[in-house]
Formats: sequence, structure tokens, C-alpha cells
Amino acid sequence: MNDNIEQEFGRNVFTLSKMRERLPKDVYRELLRVMDEGGDLKIATANVVATAMKGWAMENGATHYSHWFQPLTGMTAEKHDSFVSNPDENGRMITEFSGKELIKGEPDASSFPSGGLRATFEARGYTAWDMTSPPFLKESSCGATLCIPTAFCSYTGEALDKKTPLLRSMEALSDQAIRIVHLFGNKDAKKVTPMVGPEQEYFLVDEGLFKKRQDLMFAGRTLFGAPAPKGQEMEDHYFGVIKERVGAFMKELNEELWKMGVTAKTQHNEAAPAQHELACIYETANMAADHNQLVMETMKRVAVHHNMRCLLNEKPYAGVNGSGKHNNWSIITDNGVNLLEPGETPNDNIQFLFVLSCIIKAVDIHADLLRQSASVPGNDYRLGSSEAPPAIISVFLGEQLEDVVAQLVETGEARRSKTGGRLSTGVRTLPDLARDATDRNRTSPFAFTGNKFEFRMVGSSDSLSSPNTVLNAIVAEAFCDAADILEKAAAEGNFDMAVHDMIKENLTEHQRIIFNGDGYSGDWQQEAESRGLPNLRTMIDAAGALTTEKAVKLFGRFGIFTEKELISRREIIYETYSKTLNIEALTMIDMAGKQIIPAAVRYAGVLSDCVNSLSAAGADSSAEKEMLSEVTGEIAAMMKALKELKDAETSAQEIADEEKKAFFYRDRVRSAMDSLREPADRLEMLVDSSLWPLPAYGELMFEV
Repeated sequence: MNDNIEQEFGRNVFTLSKMRERLPKDVYRELLRVMDEGGDLKIATANVVATAMKGWAMENGATHYSHWFQPLTGMTAEKHDSFVSNPDENGRMITEFSGKELIKGEPDASSFPSGGLRATFEARGYTAWDMTSPPFLKESSCGATLCIPTAFCSYTGEALDKKTPLLRSMEALSDQAIRIVHLFGNKDAKKVTPMVGPEQEYFLVDEGLFKKRQDLMFAGRTLFGAPAPKGQEMEDHYFGVIKERVGAFMKELNEELWKMGVTAKTQHNEAAPAQHELACIYETANMAADHNQLVMETMKRVAVHHNMRCLLNEKPYAGVNGSGKHNNWSIITDNGVNLLEPGETPNDNIQFLFVLSCIIKAVDIHADLLRQSASVPGNDYRLGSSEAPPAIISVFLGEQLEDVVAQLVETGEARRSKTGGRLSTGVRTLPDLARDATDRNRTSPFAFTGNKFEFRMVGSSDSLSSPNTVLNAIVAEAFCDAADILEKAAAEGNFDMAVHDMIKENLTEHQRIIFNGDGYSGDWQQEAESRGLPNLRTMIDAAGALTTEKAVKLFGRFGIFTEKELISRREIIYETYSKTLNIEALTMIDMAGKQIIPAAVRYAGVLSDCVNSLSAAGADSSAEKEMLSEVTGEIAAMMKALKELKDAETSAQEIADEEKKAFFYRDRVRSAMDSLREPADRLEMLVDSSLWPLPAYGELMFEV
């Protein structure tokens, strides 16, 4: 990569500046208008854009293009078509790319999850160019491919992807937020945009070791494994010196992401051995979701170049921290006003307090939906494990805002605001630091952090689209309800009093969702229950939140989801959960029956021969007999647990109803999996390491 980052950044993106250079002025203006205001692009305009885009792509080595979309698998999908057309009369190759091909594609929709929206034999689906996310070149072993970000829908019009609802929610939020902004005097603003800055955690593992573990290959996480002698208890990995091998990976990762316009900013070692983090700069929620998908794809691709594999599962190793994806969210007007910026003192900033109160109301009313939006199978093993927020949604405000809220609830006024003051370092050669008025709370799932909210519950493998769709929707509803009242009050000359009353009402009625304490503690579990807060511990416990009466009303009100689309997504959750645990259970059965038990039996044979030899020689064999008894006892326990898992797996496959099957997997199959793992992990501590068939945790986490 060229040493000049500024020149290399966005090199593989068909940016607005490249469009301006290559398009006629009238075409460029028309394109900008449609991007900003919506509507259809004229086919003549689309043809000119497509020709310019093809020219740029081919100049940079591209031979194919693809409509790049995000089906309900949670990953991305792409079908490559070359620019090649029929040769001319002289047999010379002709390359073409039309406006129709740019705007619309028709991938087969039958093999993607639809939750009943589509029958298997009904294959037609459509992709449509999302002009708010620029096309880019993806370089891989296939060569350079022009990727066009698109929405994906069925022949009958239902959204089959994660992008479409996100875009709908962004429009809904903007429409309702602009009403609030205008009421508070910012008449110049025309649009409000949700902005997101994601932090992506991940693990790296040596590729050779990865290939020796079926569980990592098939499930993305270890299903067996005794603790290593050292884990993260010394706290020496966090922010530690980055190893050379990992540093080389990070360097290439940054370069590849920068070329695609992804603003990779921060990199560091995370808390667990072999765990790391990459954070990107804020951008629109839609772009952040697209770019985060590219981050995950690129991590996996680049890791292979360095003989490693990237693990994005939320809990690849037991006993150490899992991985999350912190979703930093704020809302900004098109004339640069952050609605979550408190100003000099929060109690003086009436607009900020009003917006804050609306968000608190939204989170309290729809806590179940927000929890559901962070649901993937691996997150069930991470949430509430003294490393990540619990499965209970709460809002952290910090001392300063908590004090302001308490004043408003008690008296309706906030006459004071705690300030941070100075933090003395105690060292003469170091300056005293300006102390923030509020400390951070790493145990809160939804924390206010200065001028944004950080939703920390999202799983590392998850798409950003779902949590941001829900966040945008629930806040749009709160703004809409508020604007209906305030617009009437403004017309009657009672705006200031109406704002005052609404802030007090929102904070009073929804203060139960505010919690600034230790989210890891057992006391909080009990207190949350007494407050009436939902505790949806697993992915499938939360699935029903999608189809409650209030959820259907919320999403239907703003055209984000139809009831049919919500039902389909709930069914996909049940199917995904069952399929994930089915793969994990079958993998455990295979590993236990073909690797672990045979290895333990061989070791038992070695011990038996040793006992016999010592006895024949008249020597004391009591220690060896004890070892043999312990090993054979664990083998027997494994054999019993293996049979129970096989029986549970067989029973699960006989259940036709997807919801019942998912809960059976949670209650019976997952329990049987845990029962099989326990004796296997004990055996790992007993069996001679030269006979043990799997790389141990110590190797997996420290040999990178």
C-alpha cells in the first residue's frame, strides 16, 4: 500500500468526487437529488451512471460486478456477473453494463431464510441499488469485483434483508426528529440522521490448530476444552504490546479496509488472550452497517494470509471474555447539531433534556425489543457472564445526569449540575487532568457516554442493522408522540410549559429503567425483577418480542415492518437457533465418539498395562490403579452423556413446530451438551497430552 494514507483511502470506492469527475453535470445533479430526496432514477440517467461506473471499475482491474446484499442469514451475499457481452462481428469482446443492471438484479431468493414469506419453489427475488451507500471494489482471489450495495426483497414485495428495514427506520426517525428540531427553533435543518460508531471484538487462532478442531471449523467456538493454566487473570493482555504476527495482520487489515473507504481507527489487544478489537469512526447508520459487514468479511479473509483464522463467535472459549460489538449511537441534524450533546451544563440545555427523556421513555417501553435486536445464538453464552452486560436492559446516565433527573422528578426543576473539576495526578511533572463529571459503567447495556449512547449488548457476529433499526424505530415513536402534543401546545402559546411537563412526566414514569450500579451483581437481577424489567435470558426467549401487539403497532405505524415480515423474522430466529444447536450437538457427538473417547480408552489401556506390569513385578500399583479408576469412571460418564445427547438430538428432529423445537433444543439438547462436555474436560486434565486428540486452550489462545 502507498505510504500516503490520504491518497489510498477510498481508492476502491466510487465516491461522489469520482462521480463528479466522470459524469455530466446534469446527470450528477440528478443523481444527487435522488440520493437526497428519494424517488426513481431515470433510465437514461442510470445508463450514463452505469457506463461511468463500469469504466472506473475496469480501469481498476474489475471484470465482474455484483449486487451486494444482506439476507437474513446475518451475512452478505453476492452473485458475480462479468461485463462481457456478445462479441461483435469480428469476434472482438464487447463489455457492457446497463442502467437496468445497475439499478435492479434478480437473484434466486428460494435458498435464503424467509420464515415462510416464500415457498421453496418460488424463487424470484429482487435487489435494488441503495444509492446512499457507494459502490466499491472488493479485491480477492476472484480478482476485483464491483460491488453495488443493494436492498433485497421478494417477488411479492416483502423485505428479505436487513438493509431495507434499517433504511425505513432511518427515514422514520428523520421525519419525526425534524418535527422536534423545528419546534426548538432550528428551522434550517431538513434532515436528522442516526450516526453509528461500532467497536468490533474478535479472536485470532493459528490456522493449523484451527483445522485440528472440528468444533472451531463447524461451530465457530470450542465445544470441549479444559481451562488453560493461565487465562486473563493477570490482566496483562488488555492494551498490551501487540505481537508481531498479529501486528502484521492488523496492518494488512487496515490497508484493505481503508481502500474500501472503511474508517478503521483504533486497534488494540482486548481482555482475553488472543482477543483484539477494531473500532471505526462515526458515519450514518446505513454506512456503518455496510462497513461493519466488510470489516468482518475482511478480517476472515486477511487472517488466512497470515496462517490464522478469525473467530467472530461471541464465546469461542469458556472461562475467558467473549466478544461483543459496541454500538455507539447518536442523532445529528444536517446542519451539524448533535441532539445528544448536553452543552455546557445538562440542566441548562432544555432540548437535550427533552431528547434524553424521550429516549429513556422509548427504551423502557420497548426494552424487550431492544434485547431481541441483540439476539444471536452465541450471545446467550456471553451476556451476564461477568464480562458483558446482563440480558436485562437498563440505562446508565452517570452521577451528573442522574442528579439532574432526580431534581426534575422531585421538583420539576434542575437548579444545579455536578461538574467534573480537576483530577490531581500527584506528580509535579505531569499536568492535572480535567475530570469528567461521570465515570463509565462497563456493565450497563445502554449507557450515556458524553454525547451518545453506547449499546453494549450487541454480539460480535451480529449485523448492526437489527439493533439500529429498533433504536431508530422506538425513538421515532417517542418523538412522534411528543411532537403531536408539542405542536398543538406551540399553536396555543404553551410550548415552554408543555416541554417542561413532558420532561418531568417521561422521567417520572420511566425512571425504573435508569440504573447506575453494578449490572453483574445478583442483587440487580432481583431488583430488576421488582422494578418489572424483562429478563429475556436467551435468543428464543426474546423472539416473541417481535410480534407483540405493541411491536406490530410500532413498526407498522412507520412502515418499517409489516406484521407478516415480523412473523417471518420470529420464525427465522427459531429455525436459526435450532439449526445452530443441531450443528453443535452433531459436532460434539462426532468428536466425542471418534476422538475423545477412543483417546481416553487408549490411555486407560496404557494404565492397565502399567498396573499389570507393576503387579507382576511385585511393585506397588495403587497409584496407577487409582488413576485407571478415575479415567474409566469419566469414560463411563462420557458414554452415558453421549447416549443422552444422541437421544435428545433424535427427539428434536421429530418435532415439526419450529418454536417448540427451538425450546426443546434450549432445554434438553443444550443441557445434554453441557453434560457431555463436563467429563470430557475432566478427561483432558487426566489423559497423557501426547494421546489427547485436540489442541488445548493453552495452545489455541497463546500460539498466535
